[in-house]
Amino acid sequence: MDEVFARRDLISADRLKALSAKSDRQGFAQLGGHAAAILVTGVTLHLSGGHWWAIPVFLVHGTLINFLYAGQHEMSHFTVFATRRYNELFGRILGFILIYPRDFDQIQHFAHHRFTQDPDRDGELAGRPPYTFGSYLLWLSGISYWTSRVTRILRFSRGIVREPYIPDNRKAGVIREGRLHLAGYLVILALSLAFQSWAALLYWLAPMLVTKITQQLQNTIEHLGLSHTTNIFENTRSTRTNLLVRRMAWNMPYHTAHHAFPGVPFFRLHELDQAIAAGRGVPARSMSYLGFQRRVLAALWRSGSETAFPADQVWIDDDRTPVPEVKHA
Repeated sequence: MDEVFARRDLISADRLKALSAKSDRQGFAQLGGHAAAILVTGVTLHLSGGHWWAIPVFLVHGTLINFLYAGQHEMSHFTVFATRRYNELFGRILGFILIYPRDFDQIQHFAHHRFTQDPDRDGELAGRPPYTFGSYLLWLSGISYWTSRVTRILRFSRGIVREPYIPDNRKAGVIREGRLHLAGYLVILALSLAFQSWAALLYWLAPMLVTKITQQLQNTIEHLGLSHTTNIFENTRSTRTNLLVRRMAWNMPYHTAHHAFPGVPFFRLHELDQAIAAGRGVPARSMSYLGFQRRVLAALWRSGSETAFPADQVWIDDDRTPVPEVKHA
């Protein structure tokens, strides 16, 4: 994907080649560490015995499950493991866990990279109505997120593909994938009923569904409120956060660096971010998670809709400057 999206004037070819080297060791360390953290919180939740501290454990457990999407995302780019088939294998497993089929996600995500912030062709924007204050809160909470994910799998299972960014030669694959996912979920449901077990609900679905908002903080900050131009540094935003969160998010807070050079693996994005900043002379545009949410909620509350802001301009710039005024007609 670097050939399509990269800005080679920002970094030397030799430096980019070095940063783009994949590693099975790094991939298994990251995935293994993330899985181990989920196992620890899951066992702790099981041993909590209904005590009050089961609540924070439940929330952490669900957050860790949701942030597995960062791994699925990187595996769609084939950047987690040097061995290509590992990326596909584990990407499919994570896609099943997250109710987000891997092939569909990859098609949608590549359209997002190729046409970032193009409302008709960006896989994350095509078909999405402009946010209002209410619809944004629903998406942030995860309610409309999960509704759209589940209904899409059901629709694919019926052989219906409406997404404009899915080419005709890929439709049969996403239909088959949707049907396999649905069959797998029905098997889990049947086994749960047969064994009268609540395990799938307690340790997987409930924590994942309830805590989606924690991962939506990352999803919403990356592009919303930025320009709908093709300039990566005007349409993509990085996140100011701490080392623990960056590790849990597989370094996706370095999002501008990722969009500039999608072929660079997650464990080298910090170095890439620094190299790009040095090449440009300024750091990437960035905000804090909560600072961004305060800004976007205030802007949508005052404007009524994101359509009140010019599409070719940045309207959520920094959490240390005033909220932009809206000029009503």
